[in-house]
Amino acid sequence: MMKTVKVPLPEKLGKEVENYVKSGWFADEAELMRTALQEFIRHNRLRLMERFMKEDIEWALKVKASAK
Repeated sequence: MMKTVKVPLPEKLGKEVENYVKSGWFADEAELMRTALQEFIRHNRLRLMERFMKEDIEWALKVKASAK
């Protein structure tokens, strides 16, 4: 099953997407968007994991401090 997401794009970005598809880089707009999201997630995964770990540690330290 796939989730469908509608995203309005600024005109300039929409034209760039259209040009990539027309030039044959991607079969359609959906393929381009899936590829872009996968690349964004791959690129930012470590940074997001670090941020979540820091937030968890800060929360645990606050809980520990309030328990004293």
